[in-house]
Amino acid sequence: MAPEAREAGASPPHPTARPRVSAVIPAKDEARNIGWVLRRLPSCVDEVLVVDGTSTDGTIEVARTVRPDVVVVSDREPGKGCALRAGVAAATGEYVVILDADGSMDPAEIERFIAALDDGHDLAKGSRFLRDGGTADMTPLRDAGNKGLLLVSNLLYGRRHTDLCYGFAAFRRSAFEGLELTATGFEIEAQLFLRATRHGLRVTEVPSFEAPRRYGNSNLNTFRDGWRVLRTILGERVRRVPRPAPAGAQRAMAQPAVGQAATAQLLYTTEPVFGEMAAARPESLQGRTSGLGRVPLGHNAPD
Repeated sequence: MAPEAREAGASPPHPTARPRVSAVIPAKDEARNIGWVLRRLPSCVDEVLVVDGTSTDGTIEVARTVRPDVVVVSDREPGKGCALRAGVAAATGEYVVILDADGSMDPAEIERFIAALDDGHDLAKGSRFLRDGGTADMTPLRDAGNKGLLLVSNLLYGRRHTDLCYGFAAFRRSAFEGLELTATGFEIEAQLFLRATRHGLRVTEVPSFEAPRRYGNSNLNTFRDGWRVLRTILGERVRRVPRPAPAGAQRAMAQPAVGQAATAQLLYTTEPVFGEMAAARPESLQGRTSGLGRVPLGHNAPD
């Protein structure tokens, strides 16, 4: 700052405070993996919540040794969906990142997701099939099932998403709360993505690399959980989505006639919101991409 500015009593500009970032990590018997995950969390993460699913192998003891400030959320309800919802409910950050505790997702990638939220998106979903993404943990059977579920989803919702069943994501807490998720198992990932899309939130994908879990066996069951994801795809497609009343109706409700009670009304739709997200986004974000490989916001709108 110039000397004359200081002499006039001017204060140096303060950087804009960034939103607080919470990382939610569901974990059950991941003592051999959780330390690696916690050590690789980037400095942008302000709060770490480990959702403990009644671990018996010392997972929480390891987590507290590596990260003394960790917040432990006890969750006795079975299923990843229950664990994620419990963790998000306990988080205090406006930005929330969700990732697995098995070491298959690299916490260093979190900065990509946060950058997408800083750019104005409500949800940044990891994709293993964008450029700079990838997977080393996809059996032929899982690959076929994943492609089939993605194809059904894109056809029913009129989208061109590149990944569906992958749980590395970041979102604005306020946007998540409005989705009122109900899934209890691994299908929570598909429900989050599809419900956010149908609610017209600003959704984007960022590249992510999936490694094999570092130690132990996965709780994922290809057939059981694949069926649950399919049911979620179909159920979300026909679910009624609350929509704001038109401006004229809002004014009429805000100024009811004398002697009449104002009655709030919700409009519902079962149709896909094809063009709404592209039309509603700020002009400065239209077609925007960056070196992180994110797809533009208009990616959700069909040709």
